[in-house]
Amino acid sequence: MLYNISEAAALANMHPQTLRQYDRLGLVVPKKTRGLSRRYTLRDIAKLKEVQRLSIEEGVNLEGIRRILDLEEENNILRRQINALQEDTIFTASNDGNVYVHTIYEKRVFQNSRPIGLIEFQ
Repeated sequence: MLYNISEAAALANMHPQTLRQYDRLGLVVPKKTRGLSRRYTLRDIAKLKEVQRLSIEEGVNLEGIRRILDLEEENNILRRQINALQEDTIFTASNDGNVYVHTIYEKRVFQNSRPIGLIEFQ
């Protein structure tokens, strides 16, 4: 569901002008209609509340909040990539004690927990 700026401001317990400022600063950027009206998702509203919490309760300035939000997004992207890689990983062992890690991209060979070989697939 999408909310206009006054509805989103009410749900986030903020003034609509604060939402406009956060949009201008790139902290919380809502979807825009063809007429450039702002439309907020529930995820946007949760982000607005987090910005407010960081500012008021933690005393973080807006630039610090921007950096925190950027790092959180980067962290989420990396976690999704790790999860995708883990889903495509198979571990096998040979009689000589070598462990093979197979992914769709490469095959790594380990002996006594040390990497001893790499075969990349193209």
